[in-house]
Parts: sequence; C-alpha cells; structure tokens
Amino acid sequence: MTDKIVALSTCGTAEEAEAIARGLLERKLAACVSIVPQMRSLYRWQDKIEDSTEYLLLIKSTRDLFEKVKAEVERMHTYQTPELIALPIVAGSENYLIWLERELAEGGGPE
Repeated sequence: MTDKIVALSTCGTAEEAEAIARGLLERKLAACVSIVPQMRSLYRWQDKIEDSTEYLLLIKSTRDLFEKVKAEVERMHTYQTPELIALPIVAGSENYLIWLERELAEGGGPE
C-alpha cells in the first residue's frame, strides 16, 4: 500500500473542471488531474432522479494532502454538494510513484 490516492470529483462544465484542475496543480495539491469529458451521470438529488452530463476529475495526490484537496475543491466548486471521494493507490509503476512524490514534495504551498 502506498500513501498515494486518486480522488474523484465531477463538474458540470469543462471550464469548471479545468479551473479546479489548474487550481489544485498550482497549489501543488495534485501532481496530475485528468479530465474525462462529457460522461453521463444519473443520481438522486432532492428526491428526484437527475440525468446530467458531467466532467470527471481524476486527481492524483496523497492521503496527507486530502483535506487540503477537499477544501480547495469545495472552495472552487459550484455544486452545493460536490462529489469528492478518494481511492487508495495500492501499487503502481515505481517511476510514476517517484514522480508523484517529487511533484507533491511541497504540497499545500501558498494558501
């Protein structure tokens, strides 16, 4: 098991997804954020089933930085209740994990 995570969040627009991704990268809270465009989400919200086009963020970070990632996503997000869940990276390419560590070495930089 590593200390690395992939956090998942969805956004309603490509512009919002990019803004959140750039914000996390600029603050060194993520080493990489992949944006999966125009996926379809069906979910229950306020006693109704919603059907929306969303953009999925795959945020590569560490467990230690998760609270800062969460605060930044919540600060920048337009959803009342933004999705943010973290999955552990149990193993990975050694070179990729070293790169992640190097990119996050000063994570949580300027507030």
